[in-house]
Amino acid sequence: MTDQPQPSTPAPAPRPGPSPAPAPELFTWEFASDPYPAYAWLREHAPVHRTRLPSGVEAWLVTRYADAKQTLADPRLSKNPAHHDEPAHARGRTGIPGERKAELMTHLLNIDPPDHTRLRRLVSKAFTPRRVAEFAPRVQELTDGLIDTFARTGSADLIHEFAFPLPIYAICDLLGVPREDQDDFRDWAGMMIRHQGGPRGGVARSVKKMRGYLAELIHRKRQALPAEAVPGEDLISGLIRASDHGEHLTENEAAAMAFILLFAGFETTVNLIGNGTYALLTHPGQRARLQASLAAGEQDLLATGVEELLRYDGPVELATWRFATQPLTVGGQRIEAGDPVLVVLAAADRDPERFADPDVLDLSRRDNQHLGYGHGIHYCLGAPLARLEGQTALAALLTRLPDLRLAADPAELRWRGGLIMRGLRTLPVEFTPA
Repeated sequence: MTDQPQPSTPAPAPRPGPSPAPAPELFTWEFASDPYPAYAWLREHAPVHRTRLPSGVEAWLVTRYADAKQTLADPRLSKNPAHHDEPAHARGRTGIPGERKAELMTHLLNIDPPDHTRLRRLVSKAFTPRRVAEFAPRVQELTDGLIDTFARTGSADLIHEFAFPLPIYAICDLLGVPREDQDDFRDWAGMMIRHQGGPRGGVARSVKKMRGYLAELIHRKRQALPAEAVPGEDLISGLIRASDHGEHLTENEAAAMAFILLFAGFETTVNLIGNGTYALLTHPGQRARLQASLAAGEQDLLATGVEELLRYDGPVELATWRFATQPLTVGGQRIEAGDPVLVVLAAADRDPERFADPDVLDLSRRDNQHLGYGHGIHYCLGAPLARLEGQTALAALLTRLPDLRLAADPAELRWRGGLIMRGLRTLPVEFTPA
């Protein structure tokens, strides 16, 4: 996450020959609204591109699909920020604000094997596909309850009234945060997602508050944990109970894991629902196809449609940070040890070398091995839950509010300018009151 975007200084195009179109400015407000033309330029002229980010950190941007897939799985690229050869002015600017001071660094986004292997195996035992499937009725209940709160009004901001609270309450329920404390989590998460519009240092303070609460909650649950697991046991209790050859998570590890599951598990889903709804509202033909399919009781188009929405304008624009542990070459470009590398998922998922008509939204697209949830050992652990929430939310909106429409000119909508995530700040809509 970053402060207000400022134009970066693009490197010159590396290819000889006729002068191409001018290099695009990156990380401006105009870029945030529609980054895809700039990413197309980079794929063509500078597919592995070194740039100075708004935070002051210099990093390599990888934009072609084949290079991106290779990079995401390359063991020479570490997730541990200790491998960053960072100058003093950029120190501590490559992760979530406040996570270092709050001792929340030992989570899956910041570690490598063998620790990553051990912790992911432990977490996977408590975060199984079966648990997600059993959670489906609760996701449906939360979805319907939120729509009930605005269905009679004829208008809503779908980000703040629907896309944001749904995954917060869902992940809180899954983690085992008591209902009476969930509004506190909603406030802390709101500060983290509104980091550019909130007070200075607000993200770090919210992270610190969340860390303190999680430590206390884990301690209470550990003391009260029954000897044997009970059906439907919450995820934090599962994390405490999980062991690998007798090795339990420490309380610091459990707190860091609960934190990243919450953090990564809500903002990605907010953006999946928000970006997906916006794409459907601005592609009426595709939206009509999906509504007709849902009305016929079919689920196939909904499933392929969510995958296409993840590819077309996904919730994660850039994969989280990687750092070269030794010199390597990506896409013909030499990268030195200590250099940060950012894989641009949004660019890779529109690469015409991999996807036919990549700038066309096609909900029935079958050949769709997108990178929206990553690739390799760091593939998103919460992807099944995000897909469940995305499918449930979109199906409910299109079924219960069939004439849903934008209540603003698309050009007036504003996108959050953070580095990693891509999502709308607001999504005003109108509909016939239910």
